Amino acid sequence: MRLKRWLTVLWAGLALPLLFTSALEVTQAQTVPPEALEIYKNMSPDQQQQIMQQVTGGAGGASGLGGLLGGGLGGSTQRNGSNQDIDRQPFQTEQERQKRAEENGEDFEPLIPVMKPDDSVIIEIDFHLAKRVKTQPGQNQQNGQNASPGELSQGVTGGTTLDSADATAVPLPGPGQQAATAGSNGQDRAAQPRAELTDKERHDLEKLIDLVRSRNPYQLSHDGILYLPGFVGIPLLGLTEDQATLRLQVEPAFQKLEVRITRLPLKKYGAEALKPFGYDLFNRAPQSFQAVTNVPVPADYIVGPGDELGVQLYGTQNRTLTLPVGRDGRVSFPELGPISVGGQLFTSVKQAIEERVEHQLMGVRASVSMGQTRTIRIFVLGAVRRPGSYVISGLGTITSGLFAAGGVQTAGSLRNIELKRQGAIVRTLDLYDMLIRGDTTDDAKLLPGDVVFIPPVGATVSVDGEVQRPAIYEIKGETSVPTVVQLAGGLKPDADTAKASLTRIDESLHRVVVPVDLSVAKGAAQHLRNGDLLHVARLRPTLDSGVVVQGYVYAPTSYAYTHGLRLSDVIRSLDDLQPNADVHYVLVRRQLPDRKIAVLSADLAAALDAPGSKADILLAPRDRITVFDLESGRERIIKPLLDELRLQASIDQPTQVVHIDGRTKAPGDYPLEPGMTVRDLIRAGGTLTDAAYSGQAELTRYKVIDGETRGTELIDVDLAAVLRGDPKANILLQPFDDLSIKEVPAWGEQEIVTLLGQVRFPGNYAIKRGETLKSVLARAGGLTPYAFAEGSAFTREELKKREQKEIDLLARRLQNDLITLALQGAAANQAGAATSLTVGQSLLSQVRTTQAVGRLVIDLPRLLRSPQGSPSDVILRNGDQLVIPQFQQEVTVIGEVQNATSHLFRPGLSRDDYINLSGGASRRADRGRIYVVRADGNVISNEGNRWFSSTSVQIKPGDTIVVPLDTERLPALPLWSAVTQIIYNIAISAAAVHTF
Repeated sequence: MRLKRWLTVLWAGLALPLLFTSALEVTQAQTVPPEALEIYKNMSPDQQQQIMQQVTGGAGGASGLGGLLGGGLGGSTQRNGSNQDIDRQPFQTEQERQKRAEENGEDFEPLIPVMKPDDSVIIEIDFHLAKRVKTQPGQNQQNGQNASPGELSQGVTGGTTLDSADATAVPLPGPGQQAATAGSNGQDRAAQPRAELTDKERHDLEKLIDLVRSRNPYQLSHDGILYLPGFVGIPLLGLTEDQATLRLQVEPAFQKLEVRITRLPLKKYGAEALKPFGYDLFNRAPQSFQAVTNVPVPADYIVGPGDELGVQLYGTQNRTLTLPVGRDGRVSFPELGPISVGGQLFTSVKQAIEERVEHQLMGVRASVSMGQTRTIRIFVLGAVRRPGSYVISGLGTITSGLFAAGGVQTAGSLRNIELKRQGAIVRTLDLYDMLIRGDTTDDAKLLPGDVVFIPPVGATVSVDGEVQRPAIYEIKGETSVPTVVQLAGGLKPDADTAKASLTRIDESLHRVVVPVDLSVAKGAAQHLRNGDLLHVARLRPTLDSGVVVQGYVYAPTSYAYTHGLRLSDVIRSLDDLQPNADVHYVLVRRQLPDRKIAVLSADLAAALDAPGSKADILLAPRDRITVFDLESGRERIIKPLLDELRLQASIDQPTQVVHIDGRTKAPGDYPLEPGMTVRDLIRAGGTLTDAAYSGQAELTRYKVIDGETRGTELIDVDLAAVLRGDPKANILLQPFDDLSIKEVPAWGEQEIVTLLGQVRFPGNYAIKRGETLKSVLARAGGLTPYAFAEGSAFTREELKKREQKEIDLLARRLQNDLITLALQGAAANQAGAATSLTVGQSLLSQVRTTQAVGRLVIDLPRLLRSPQGSPSDVILRNGDQLVIPQFQQEVTVIGEVQNATSHLFRPGLSRDDYINLSGGASRRADRGRIYVVRADGNVISNEGNRWFSSTSVQIKPGDTIVVPLDTERLPALPLWSAVTQIIYNIAISAAAVHTF
């Protein structure tokens, strides 16, 4: 951060003077400030290159800047035309931005902002942090060279790197102090800190830090001076942020602290943002004021030397003459001789020449017109932007002279512009007549030698608030408030004429506020003084006599309030509501005379059915009616109302809130209305859902017992009686009551099971709780003649989710085993480790892609033979699925065999016979763990049974023989054997589910 600040300062010190030199075409004798050159010379070449890139944004720009610096920095690049264009461009862009801002009437903000009067700033202050930096080998250093502040704070310039481990909370050397350096080649180079702070010094500095921070943000004075607590004024006007930071750092009190100033580009508002009226007229002044030849010459134009007269002769002679007016004020007319025209009005000259031609030239008539007009030299003096002598058109007026001089300064008067001729004031121009009323009567024509003089501005008043043109106005005879308001364009429609105020400095030099009531004659007759500020307040935006309808309606709007206005008068039909609007609960927010709020509701459907009845509530001024949507919920709208009720609650008036939960369409907190009952709360909750238990509800009531403790009372509510309209059961609610609507016992979504395959009527079947599989099969018409009951596959969603979790856990365990195997193999340099890893990775890939099936093994033939509800019968759950395939004749052999395939069932063939039909087991097969998976999902294995043999297991149609991998041949873990078995079983189950 410190390096960036130094780069900015260097840019301001090196580049900006050169840019201004180029733009203003000053001779190259002007040089770069010597302190900036000294800093640049003491840097390494890498640092100099970095400075060039940071300043100019690239190598090309750096070359150009190097040429600018020339021999002073040891550069050899010459400054050519292209570099001049590069250096001129920022200044030209700055000029264009300033011009554009002036044309748009905006405040100009330069590319490098500087401190201006009344600016707001933030002061950041803290202790230094000393950081140790290391020099890299090959860095060009000079022993004893001063370390820059950027190196000490960041350590990132040149070839230095920051060693954050050595950072300690001790002060850094201040600007300009020496930093001890060590040799290069990787040796440590630490900034030599000052002496450690004593406890008293640290305590005093902490107090100073806290004091300076507590006053943030600061505001510069009107003179651009910063006043810190306990300090004399520090002038910062015209400095950039980095220059201002350096200025603060040289203060003795900040030598042991890190201080930073940041300018806040705040926009002024209110009275501070007012600008003097009329001066922006000259922001778009034309570039030149040459004679205008395509406009009519006014009748009061005085002909003089330099003008040209055009004379057209017709009759016996047809020709056109151009007669210039000589210095003696005469024109030479052929055949008539000299004619004196100087100092005369053009209308008189025209008439005289036409009459003379008619009388002296027989049969000839003349038409005289004005040709090229002369230019005149005038003086524009006083409070103008560029006072001096100007040459303008002979048709020029006072305003032409003002435009030529760049316009009037804000310190000059717009209402007393004087036209002086031969030392005497011949006309006074009030520009307000032109700007406000469009009157150019006093914009007199200028004669050679005229002086347009702008005196200092006169008395001014500021007008702010609800007027058409808030600004600072120069007053000239407007001494009353109404006349000044007219200068400001009049009042806006929402101006509060009874709450205007006048801020002024009284005779005792005290700034006071004087109330002004523009609605009465006494207030309107209030006289104004120089420097007064008139503020016209705005009417409050709230409706004083109106009703607002909002929410889920087609046309939210406001309605005029009249006495006796009811709900049905503002919402006249259900067609005014959008679809799915809640017609039984409409909320009304009412503002009481004491500024508190009350909330009440209405049944809109009942109000529209019986207009004028009790359900059709009477409205009051400022009521805000909200129509709710049944789908979107109500919390976002009701919560602000509840917050208002909580804020106005007291010990005597607790928060008027009740709660409903359970089986309602919109549970939650609701405002407690006067006389609100259980039925009203149910209506507020969007009425009951179809799962609500209409027999009984429970009301929880909280009471403060003897003013000491809060007790809870449970009240049983006869909900059926409430819904019937029994007034005895419809309990009156109190604050914090909680109504709980219970759910109908055994309520839930309809449960569905699916029967697929060889049943007479396959499809989805709705079941009741506790229904069994045999019952549903009977409803489905039983099995078809082609059904293979032994191969049925029954799946359950709960089992599927549980199996998937186990598979994911197995994949993580297998991955850990592979990592362990890889580490062990690398440590022992085992030759077979690579083969084991290959097999393990293949198993891991299969596990990750395996999807659980959720199969539940059932004995369907036994289930069909047993009575309904027997132990073999299955109690169904939602989502269960039974797949019954057609009769199967094949026996499948998978795993470590030469050809995994299926064979037609042959009675009498053993397990090994089918394996031999598949080419026999492979060399990697584990012959001792061969097992058979029955068509119904049961597994028959010989593991742990020494009497088990290939001939002891009878093979049946639909069976699958699995020859597993011999994992003991590999240096792996026993988990691998379980993995292969799980993969095979899931694959068999998936095949059974998808075969019907």
